[in-house]
Amino acid sequence: MIIVQAFLKVQADAREAFIEQAKILIAATQREPGNISYKLYEDAEQPSHFVMLEEWRDQQAIDEHNESAHYTAFAGFARGVLAAPPELKLSIPKQ
Repeated sequence: MIIVQAFLKVQADAREAFIEQAKILIAATQREPGNISYKLYEDAEQPSHFVMLEEWRDQQAIDEHNESAHYTAFAGFARGVLAAPPELKLSIPKQ
């Protein structure tokens, strides 16, 4: 299993649109065979600061997700509403 944490700072005026587009992404991603979990959380103390917590079967599942139509559409949208570049953290828990 691989865990991805994607930290996303969204422009305040784009928050609602970001959430709506994220809902579409999340629903489609959760149906991918290599996805274990895919959830979005907003920081309670910093509105418009989000973290996407992802759990994947393996690197191939991540690669397939990154090439999917729903991810590429969301990524294109997000580029226009992010206030800063996303920060990614990957971890592989010991089995």
